[in-house]
Amino acid sequence: MFQSLSVCLISFVVLMSLSLLLFLSGINFLNLELTYFIEWEILSLNSSSIVMTILLDWMSLLFMSFVLFISSLVIFYSKEYMSGDININRFILLVLMFVLSMMMLIISPNLISILLGWDGLGLVSYCLVIYYQNVKSYNAGMLTALSNRIGDVALLLAIAWMLNYGGWNYIFYLECMKNQLEMSLIGGLVLLAAMTKSAQIPFSSWLPAAMAAPTPVSALVHSSTLVTAGVYLLIRFNVLLEGSYFGSFLLLVSGLTMFMAGLGANFEFDLKKIIALSTLSQLGLMMSILAMGFPKLAFFHLLTHALFKALLFMCAGAIIHNMKDSQDIRLMGGLTMHMPLTSSCLNIANLALCGMPFLAGFYSKDLILEIVSLSYLNMFSFFLYFFSTGLTVCYSFRLIYYSLTGEFNSNALHPLNDEGWVMLRGMLGLLFMAVMGGSMLSWLIFPAPSMICLPFYLKVLALVVSFLGGWLGYEIAQFALNWKNKTLSCYFSGVFAGSMWFMPAISTYGVNFYPLLAGQKIVKSFDQGWSEFFGGQNLYKTLSFYSQFIQKLQNNDLKVYLITFVLWIIVLFIIF
Repeated sequence: MFQSLSVCLISFVVLMSLSLLLFLSGINFLNLELTYFIEWEILSLNSSSIVMTILLDWMSLLFMSFVLFISSLVIFYSKEYMSGDININRFILLVLMFVLSMMMLIISPNLISILLGWDGLGLVSYCLVIYYQNVKSYNAGMLTALSNRIGDVALLLAIAWMLNYGGWNYIFYLECMKNQLEMSLIGGLVLLAAMTKSAQIPFSSWLPAAMAAPTPVSALVHSSTLVTAGVYLLIRFNVLLEGSYFGSFLLLVSGLTMFMAGLGANFEFDLKKIIALSTLSQLGLMMSILAMGFPKLAFFHLLTHALFKALLFMCAGAIIHNMKDSQDIRLMGGLTMHMPLTSSCLNIANLALCGMPFLAGFYSKDLILEIVSLSYLNMFSFFLYFFSTGLTVCYSFRLIYYSLTGEFNSNALHPLNDEGWVMLRGMLGLLFMAVMGGSMLSWLIFPAPSMICLPFYLKVLALVVSFLGGWLGYEIAQFALNWKNKTLSCYFSGVFAGSMWFMPAISTYGVNFYPLLAGQKIVKSFDQGWSEFFGGQNLYKTLSFYSQFIQKLQNNDLKVYLITFVLWIIVLFIIF
């Protein structure tokens, strides 16, 4: 019996049980409006003590429950997806370390313990991105790790600056920070850290590159863990954004990120990169509504997005698995015939992403757009919100057109089937939540429904934009249009929109090229040049030459000794 129990199965059962327990606790805390601070004194020495603080409120409990729920299903799904890997146990342990780092980050009201979870996420994500060991994965891993290091340094500086308060439990000092101008520096540093982790402009280029990781990891990273860490941190620090320049700055940057990612996804042909850019777009949406001063709404969208995005990645993984590791959507087509269950899950996840009424994404997305219509907002930000929503529907319909409809485009290469039952069961677990989760959460988080009174044209604007986006996505994706190669006729703008506004070139090659060139010149001229000639190498050569000379003298025959003896005698006679 115990032989049949694998690490996957044990992890799945434990995480799922914990998830249900935390979910019920979260509902209880929400109803009773409870918040628990648990302080555990690790060490006390001469009146100074090291204390580990844990914050348990409805927000941290619900978020932990969702992270554990998704990670349990991802691990269950990995049992089949990673079945060809001989080191599957190592993979599962890495994923568990990743989840543990996220837990650490969620329950910490203290910047020091947040840094432990924050750096744990960065380190383990590097190990997972380079899991398939090739040059592309290594480059993507370095880009991910080094981009996130900027945020880590910002967090370290915030920790240093918080010494002014004599403690690191930021949750006690938020009001003081808000009122003191020089202390708002902490808010700026935390904002920078959150922007790197959640891949806002100009740190966006690492997020699509991190797709080099195995698909189950992508499903976990891009739904509820790594990229949402920045959003969660800012939800906790939201007091510092209200009425400050940071809020306005974040609104602009996140709006542009949302727009840029939506535009880029319409030019992309890699299945996983399209979904990664979609994640980037949704992160921009969360950040922008947070910048406007609605942390609860941002948190609500964070949870609903986690559900359908994890499902979307798992469906993409099943398709890639069946396509024998091909990720190009141009080689797909007609998947509804070959993989009906996977296609149904993909469709539902896609429609939830678009904000289809009564699916998970609708409740948070529609509420956000109506609040935006109701708020005091400039025309540019308003345009970015609604245009980006249209672009979301546009790339979703383009993806459906390419992958699910028409004829299968590479039939001779691999016959498909939909018989990965372990993967399907993992996906069906999330499917239920992607349909029901939004409604359930909206009743829990907002027990009294919001009354949003808008004129008719603003009320239907979100629907109109979505329908227009869907129609445009279908029209643009038609193969008849692509035969004429429209993108090549306006090549520069196509490359600009499709390459995330040249951001990878600016933030990776642009940053790397000149320092690396200078380093090479310094190595050539100093380390391997004059300093080497007059320093270590020359000393080594001289010493080895003389030691060889002495060795020869010692290893030779008696006449050398006699000659030296005679020479010494002559010298002595000359002296005396």
